[in-house]
Amino acid sequence: MSSGGDVFNRQQASVPPVSAPHISVLLHEVVGALAPQANETHVDGTFGAGGYTKALLQAADCTVVAIDRDPDTKKHADALAAEFGSRLIYLSGCFGDMDRLLPEAGQPQVDGVTLDLGVSSMQLDEAERGFSFMRDGPLDMRMSQSGQSAAELLNQAEPDLLSDILHVYGEEKRARAITKAIVARRAETPFATTQDLVDVVISVLGAPRFGKSHPATRTFQAIRIYLNDELGELLRGLQAAEQILKPGGRLAVVTFHSLEDRMVKQFFSPRTGRSGRPSRHQPDVEMAPPSFAEPVKRTIKASASEIEDNPRSRSARLRVALRTKAPAFPESGDLMPRRAPQIEVRG
Repeated sequence: MSSGGDVFNRQQASVPPVSAPHISVLLHEVVGALAPQANETHVDGTFGAGGYTKALLQAADCTVVAIDRDPDTKKHADALAAEFGSRLIYLSGCFGDMDRLLPEAGQPQVDGVTLDLGVSSMQLDEAERGFSFMRDGPLDMRMSQSGQSAAELLNQAEPDLLSDILHVYGEEKRARAITKAIVARRAETPFATTQDLVDVVISVLGAPRFGKSHPATRTFQAIRIYLNDELGELLRGLQAAEQILKPGGRLAVVTFHSLEDRMVKQFFSPRTGRSGRPSRHQPDVEMAPPSFAEPVKRTIKASASEIEDNPRSRSARLRVALRTKAPAFPESGDLMPRRAPQIEVRG
């Protein structure tokens, strides 16, 4: 709904152009929200190809701690380290563990955290990673390149689990029908490639239609979210950011689908004093002091020109918040979707 603007009442840093194989969505808006200053420390919890990290390092004489669980991102960190030296600290791991990783790296408190959620363009564009229904490759979808693959899940999981995954994480209305087709297919031939899964979904939902989302979109999203525990990781990451941000520290979160954005909105709502207030007909209840303030009380979306240059930015939503001096709220798993199946994925 909005563009960059002064989302915080502080001097905005200029954002130089960034060249990288992954086009960072809402780059100017994110860096404008974080407004890095000299001698500050910022966390890029989803480093990827380093677009946000490079822009932050160019915008101010600050330090960036870059975190990513995908081992393929290390080469991009090495390239940036050659340019920025010790101002870049790269940590291999999950951003949900940043409250543990940062103190171990000598950075217990930070001035800003950015999270760019979901799968990156870099991962989608590499057929061998198995994330995309547009490119035939091994049916993998593992961000950390370890643990259960998508093919193993489809070939081994109980039908009820598969149906729950598609229904909860893909919000797929025909989850049971697709699951039935998956089970029938694997009884004849095990799943091995992304095209195998695309063919099964199309057999249920029909062929792609011009101007409509690909019929396999929700199924691929659901399986990817489950295998990588993306919503569990998001919840842990939001809670960790609340712990490590200094008073006045900034949190910027870019989401790409309703499940992510809903969780971020619900996380901020009580922490900014916007929810949990009792009815005027009920006795007063003492409210915890807000641990965040919202300088912008609406989501920030990509401009028309950015969408034209990078169509993947169309669904992006940015929410930003400013850490107050109040204590962090108690950790809770209440924000996870109802009946959400979860897998143990760390590292």
